[in-house]
Amino acid sequence: MGTGTLVKDRRRASARNREKAAAQRVGIDVPLLLTVVALLVMGMAMLYSASWDFSLGAYGDPMQMFNRQVVWLGLGILGAAILANFNYHRWRTFVLVAMALTILLLVSVLLLSEIRFNAKRAFFDGSVQPSELAKLVSIIYLAVWLFSKRQNLQDIQLGLIPLGMILGIVGGLIYLQPDLSAAGTVLLLGGLLFFLAGGDLKQIALLLIAAVLMGWLVVRISPTGAERVADFLNGIKDPTQASYHVRRSFEAIVNGGIFGTGIGQGRTKLLGLPVPPTDSIFAVVAEELGLIGSVILIGLYTSLVWRGMVIARRAPDMLGTLLASGLALWIGLEALINMAVMVGLMPFAGNALPFISAGGSNLVVSLGAIGILLNISRQSGMTVEEGNDWRSFGAVVDLRWRNRRRRVSRARRS
Repeated sequence: MGTGTLVKDRRRASARNREKAAAQRVGIDVPLLLTVVALLVMGMAMLYSASWDFSLGAYGDPMQMFNRQVVWLGLGILGAAILANFNYHRWRTFVLVAMALTILLLVSVLLLSEIRFNAKRAFFDGSVQPSELAKLVSIIYLAVWLFSKRQNLQDIQLGLIPLGMILGIVGGLIYLQPDLSAAGTVLLLGGLLFFLAGGDLKQIALLLIAAVLMGWLVVRISPTGAERVADFLNGIKDPTQASYHVRRSFEAIVNGGIFGTGIGQGRTKLLGLPVPPTDSIFAVVAEELGLIGSVILIGLYTSLVWRGMVIARRAPDMLGTLLASGLALWIGLEALINMAVMVGLMPFAGNALPFISAGGSNLVVSLGAIGILLNISRQSGMTVEEGNDWRSFGAVVDLRWRNRRRRVSRARRS
């Protein structure tokens, strides 16, 4: 048995070496790239199916939404290619300007944009949403800021309080639109990055308590938030009492069964499913591709997050680790929230399904995140700069949960 185990270990090591050698030859993470391509192909096919009737009613042209998405796809691919060749360390120079411009856009959308669906979120007839850009820029800004303050994160005056101010400004401007889900996403990602950067567990506990209290307050004072939570609780008790949106989603899922009705053959999108090309597109996937197609889609998102974590683990410094983990977790979180809402496992939120839902802003910034991930993967294995005493995920977990005598991770050994 010992010999067999040794042979298996050698085979695994050989497979890992071959994978690493292939990645180094190409210069990018090939599994991540293939996963994103699969998501884009699946997304365009499902968008074409989900949008033609909705687009005909809204714009008088059944191809309007699909054609516009093709244009945004081209721009997103161009942006991803540029960012894949843009050294992520240079964000330390430009991130302050990027954050200032983002805040300016968030203020401008409150002052200048028209009200659509009881909210002021977008420019150019709903095509450009600054809140989507704010998610990406917030992750980059927080990663750079946490990297620069890594020696002082244990000090609450230099760690948690400035972090709270950063998140409060961005999240508050997004909340005023109002966009509760986007504001919550920014706050949650900020907490995750603070944890991964090595923030003190007591400060993280305070952050969680503050987030819970803020969420409770929002539900109490916001009619929209209170209604969504009430619908969610009713749906948990009795699915027939869930919100209209979730009930129509259930109908689509039941119609799809295991193998689905076939692309373009779904009926629920024609009979009352709200906004099938955007918020409800996962219900269209479940109806037309069935349980099998839904599982494949979930598997693709799981693969994307996994490759993001692999890139984060292999990054040459802490900045790369924080950027890669934050971007991968953001895309996975957006997908999880969208799908969970459609099956009644979360209160309704307006998060898009990355690479699948119609929407140029989300598609472009998601592809931009992939470009940054590919750039980090290209630098995997490079020599760590002197003084970059970054923390690996393994060290953080081991020292926090197994060795209670220490709270700060050791510098990672090369």
